[in-house]
Amino acid sequence: MNKSKLNSTGSARREFIQKTSLASGAILTSPFAIEAMSMVHNEKTLKLALVGCGGRGSGAAVQALTADENVELVAMADAFQDRLEGSLQMIQEHFEDEKIIEVKSENRFVGFDAYKKAIELADVVILATPPGFRPYHFEYAVSQEKHVFMEKPLATGPAGIRRVLKAAKVAKEKKLNVVVGLQRHYESKYIDLFDKVQNGAIGKITAGQVYWNSPGVWVRKRLPEQTELEYQMRNWYYFNWLCGDHILEQHIHNIDVANWFIGDYPVSAQGMGGRQVRTGKDHGEIFDHHFVEFTYASGAVVSSQCRHQPNCMNRVDEVFQGSKGSLELGKAIITDLDGNVTYKYPRRSDQDPNPYQVEHDRLFASIRNNEVISDAENGAKSTLTAILGRMATYTGQEITMEEALHSKLNLVPENMNWDTTPPTLPDSEGNYVIPTPGVTKFI
Repeated sequence: MNKSKLNSTGSARREFIQKTSLASGAILTSPFAIEAMSMVHNEKTLKLALVGCGGRGSGAAVQALTADENVELVAMADAFQDRLEGSLQMIQEHFEDEKIIEVKSENRFVGFDAYKKAIELADVVILATPPGFRPYHFEYAVSQEKHVFMEKPLATGPAGIRRVLKAAKVAKEKKLNVVVGLQRHYESKYIDLFDKVQNGAIGKITAGQVYWNSPGVWVRKRLPEQTELEYQMRNWYYFNWLCGDHILEQHIHNIDVANWFIGDYPVSAQGMGGRQVRTGKDHGEIFDHHFVEFTYASGAVVSSQCRHQPNCMNRVDEVFQGSKGSLELGKAIITDLDGNVTYKYPRRSDQDPNPYQVEHDRLFASIRNNEVISDAENGAKSTLTAILGRMATYTGQEITMEEALHSKLNLVPENMNWDTTPPTLPDSEGNYVIPTPGVTKFI
């Protein structure tokens, strides 16, 4: 976890007074000044539970505890004791000179059902386990009437998406706040440029390119004492039931921006992909590159590429072409049809409030002010968009969004325990079945 993402100052929060624009379908409260937060901080203590104690969960807990002066971390849950204890230590060290963070030993829950015990003790929950478990955790949090911050993506398969969408509807009815970790929606630069596009700066979007090309992420080697299930849980990034492939786990950010700026979700996708570099046994079953064309009802086509291969061009960005000009979000510029710059966002990103922090500032201010943020529906639909892209690259077929939503694919077993057989298993030599375009079938 990049520690800079954990830090935010009061002045940064006070500076962030712009309207937060969410994608279609979300409920958005009226704009407000962050200064107003100081008037509500001294109300009752809000009890916080952390479910999923990895780096992102630990960082989100720090941000939640920073967002509001009267929040107390009362419960933690993880599948593994060592991860939970390491997370608590990191959070305590972060606040060493500011506040005391204590979670009672009896409120540190370990195991597959640990999330229920932690959620029941809280007013606000952070859901940051591997995304395969997110639908079950979100569903339970909503049933217990808790406000939620949950990391993206929201599921790894269509069955999970259907579960999230159902729970999202209930959350709206109960007026629960739900913020999803697609933090570009809370980033000043993106909000400003989105408003420019909405006001016609590039005309109608006709095409786009979105990228997450990087060397890749961590790998956790198998240890002799591990069961197959523990190994996959520890090395979760490389198994689809837990992660959903990197087109989903990382590239969802850029795909979501395409949906947001176009104002719609694609009707179909086709693409290609495979694994050429990341081919070891510890790389599980996922691809190391994907290229997808997403087609929207308007006729716009967005080309999506993500790659985890070292020593190659790296780019994380979104670019759109319209009837009047173009937008490059990485450079934060708008150009006309002749390539002349007509607008440039006036600040560097490091001069703006940290969007990872702003997510939590907005969440807690909304709770305090009896307002509602509803990110879950868009989060689910952008998650489904990335799943659609994975389905297209794995099968080599053109697949519609409706087909993906109603797919019978169900990756995550219900009611798991440590005796559960993982849904994917290696052969006698330790190799996993790799999806093969033209052979792998759409289910």
